[in-house]
Amino acid sequence: MINRMLRCVLVDDEHLALQYMKVLLEQIPEIEVVKVYDNPLKFLEDLSHLKFDFCILDIEMPGMNGIQVANLLGDKKVIFTTAYTEYAVEAFEVDAVDYICKPVKKERLQKAIEKVKVISLNPNIKNEYIKANTEKGKALLYFESLSFISVSEVDSRDKVAYLSNGNQVKLKNISFHKLLQQLPERQFCQVNKKEIIAMNIVKYYSYDLIESNYVLEGKVKSFTIGNNFREQFLRYI
Repeated sequence: MINRMLRCVLVDDEHLALQYMKVLLEQIPEIEVVKVYDNPLKFLEDLSHLKFDFCILDIEMPGMNGIQVANLLGDKKVIFTTAYTEYAVEAFEVDAVDYICKPVKKERLQKAIEKVKVISLNPNIKNEYIKANTEKGKALLYFESLSFISVSEVDSRDKVAYLSNGNQVKLKNISFHKLLQQLPERQFCQVNKKEIIAMNIVKYYSYDLIESNYVLEGKVKSFTIGNNFREQFLRYI
């Protein structure tokens, strides 16, 4: 159990929605609503002296939308509420705890609050996956199932993730730099200009070549070690 109240701030330009959410939260144990705002700019003015654990933000607001506000909150946890489903991808790109469609139901809100509690009880918890845009929408790529990533032959801005089960996922418009920022260090390594590999697929390696345990189209997949990437690979191995 959490040993103190979780403090929450509500921000929504619709007064009825704001009061309704406050009533719902007051019915949930261990949650304290410290302040409500119908103006996101006023909330940001007060931000420096507010003490809260998480914020419930409406997305569609005049002056500044909820996603823009969330980007200014640092490591504060955020739950988004909105009547519009098209913001889901943007919401999770700012690492929101959850995204709830209006009208908000108590059971759905409680589920989101439970996620906040888990993160609050385990502040050092780390994701076991990355979120990436694909042709089908947002995808979760779990580290344990990710074998390697290569530059798309069709469009170099896109990447292709090769999974341990043989499936492939096209990642839209993402750089290796951004991917490496999200992947756990030492578990993944860029070995040349076009490929990032999971270190657990390495079977044999020489000065300039890696033979993996990954089979692609009936053949064992090999990777060239680029001169600019060799030192880091040897540190990780």
